[in-house]
Amino acid sequence: MDGETIPEQPWLIAGLGNPTRWFAGTRHNAGFLVADRLAERHGARFKVRNTHSTVAEVEIAGQRVVVAKPQWTVNRAGRPVAATMRRYGIPLERLVVIQDDLDFPYGVVRLKRGGGPGGHNGPRNITQALGTRDYYRLRFGVGRPPKGLKVNTFVVQKFAEAEREAMPAHLDRCTAAIETLIAQGPDKAQTALHTE
Repeated sequence: MDGETIPEQPWLIAGLGNPTRWFAGTRHNAGFLVADRLAERHGARFKVRNTHSTVAEVEIAGQRVVVAKPQWTVNRAGRPVAATMRRYGIPLERLVVIQDDLDFPYGVVRLKRGGGPGGHNGPRNITQALGTRDYYRLRFGVGRPPKGLKVNTFVVQKFAEAEREAMPAHLDRCTAAIETLIAQGPDKAQTALHTE
């Protein structure tokens, strides 16, 4: 076995969303939209796996990448994410969770490792399932609800027409950030996003 290289462990890119068709195209499903775009860019299709997720496998910069969409609700994504990590042997430092974020204006994207959930129950549930918050989060800004509209109503509304028109460019920025993270590391990916 001397001289053999040990294959690198795969990455897991987990996009958060609500799986039923009623929630397609809503703000809470920004994670699904990014996951779909990433798989599409690499010519992969999602298949059902017994990890409570649909999964597409791609290769980025010579590395195996598992793109997953948990098929439980956003707020219960922890167990599907943990199950997918176990099945594919994915270490914590190679987990990226993609979420919508109310704290950023629409279209602002940030990448961070660790930190609190910021009021988002998806990452909170994942942290509970994993016993740590030391994983990457790609946060897609969806803005704040207008005055008088409750947060839980706002996040399950579809994006406005102008937002939908701008969406392809935002999704491409997200997928480029993920590709840069995998190929060149977090510093390069964060610098690219933070200097937009």
